[in-house]
Amino acid sequence: MVQTPAKPLSLEEFLKLPETEPASEYIDSQIIQKPMPQGEHSTIQGELIIVINAVVKPKKVARAFPELRCTFGGISIVPDVAIFTWERIPRKENGGVANVFQVAPDWIIEILSPDQSATKVIKKILHSLNHETQMGWLIDPNEQTIFVYQPKQQPEVFDETEQLLPVPSFASELRLTVGDLFGWLFE
Repeated sequence: MVQTPAKPLSLEEFLKLPETEPASEYIDSQIIQKPMPQGEHSTIQGELIIVINAVVKPKKVARAFPELRCTFGGISIVPDVAIFTWERIPRKENGGVANVFQVAPDWIIEILSPDQSATKVIKKILHSLNHETQMGWLIDPNEQTIFVYQPKQQPEVFDETEQLLPVPSFASELRLTVGDLFGWLFE
């Protein structure tokens, strides 16, 4: 849902607003509330976080975060899954994970909800790729298809069960097929 305030808000003014449930994003000077996740979305998101972190977190290579606000390049978004390489995770002085992430994720994953605009989600992924993101996935549970975006490359389509999904080089040990991902919906 797009919310148009009486007068346009700046990014700084948007960031001062109270958080909404589900989260709102600030893109192109518009406030866009994300749809409430449903069963397919939640299942895929939850499993992705577990599977990705099982591969990249123990060796301190990267970490996957669910629904993390990322503010960069004039926008503030909340990707379904944001993966940051270990050295790019914002930290507090004591070494703990910071609350504010003012940097694009290294890998962004979005899961399309039934009433969500694919165009708006793709724009978010493309904006991220222009700000140091290495890869973006758009998962469409309804079509059981994954679109993979990389900087300065044509998007790739993965819709066959046995296809191995590409991952950024830092996550090269992750082996996940289209069938694995959509198979979670039947567990």
